[in-house]
Amino acid sequence: MAPPVFRFAPSPNGFLHLGHAYSALLNFDRARETGGRLLLRIEDIDATRCRPEYETAIYEDLAWLGMAWETPVRRQSGHLADYHTALEKLSALGLVYPAFESRAEIAKLVAAREAAGPWPRDPDGAPLYPGTAKSLSADECDRLIDSGAPYALRLDMARACRRVAALTWTELGEGPDGERGIVSARPEAWGDVMLARKETPTSYHLSVVVDDALQGVSEVVRGQDLFHATSVHRLLQVLLDLPEPAYRHHALLLDEAGRKLSKSGRSTGLRELRDAGASPADVRRLVGLGQVSLGVSKTPP
Repeated sequence: MAPPVFRFAPSPNGFLHLGHAYSALLNFDRARETGGRLLLRIEDIDATRCRPEYETAIYEDLAWLGMAWETPVRRQSGHLADYHTALEKLSALGLVYPAFESRAEIAKLVAAREAAGPWPRDPDGAPLYPGTAKSLSADECDRLIDSGAPYALRLDMARACRRVAALTWTELGEGPDGERGIVSARPEAWGDVMLARKETPTSYHLSVVVDDALQGVSEVVRGQDLFHATSVHRLLQVLLDLPEPAYRHHALLLDEAGRKLSKSGRSTGLRELRDAGASPADVRRLVGLGQVSLGVSKTPP
């Protein structure tokens, strides 16, 4: 039997904090416990926010924590052809359409619909796509694209869901409401999710399932903030005929005000902690892989 494969996949759009350290160390520890492999993936598809200095810092911080990973490291920006192939497959199934509204126009459409009553929102709290781009003719879409108009490629969620049977995933960790074991996926709650933009030829949802499949990831260890997104990922895996990994969602670390840690929170940044004299063992204690202290806590189970 092949050894299990784990991955830590940060975005180089800021310096790592304790929340990243917790997730990275959980993956590292799981790989050691199971005799598995640990991969590092750099999710750098957002060219407007990702910086080389942040990528360099990721390697430095993880090495300081005592982690080791296989090389070469997969950088998403070097594999855009893989995502294009997946997108073309979905397009051939008639599941992708271009939408030309700007963010401001979408906000106006949502406001107009909410004037008549509540407008549905996804599990992250964002309003579902309210536009009517699916009603545009193919000729009109081609004309707008040829004119250079900005657009996003969206998944026709209703049509996609009709192509698949009931979806589930195996949850080895715990969801925000205590979900464990076999969990029912509900991708329809996300509406017509974005799969790519004109200027960014993939999205997180699309690239993460393609990357995990191509890299043979067998257990996805990540934060509970991505628990509900797993529904979209399971749908894409089935549509693209990709293997299904197991999932292990872990509690999030919170600051003293009960907020999820962010890259702007300098008090929890690994570089700041290191400069202040903290050791890797101190970080392990801070994130709960030892004794928890300094006001950092995990989301309740």
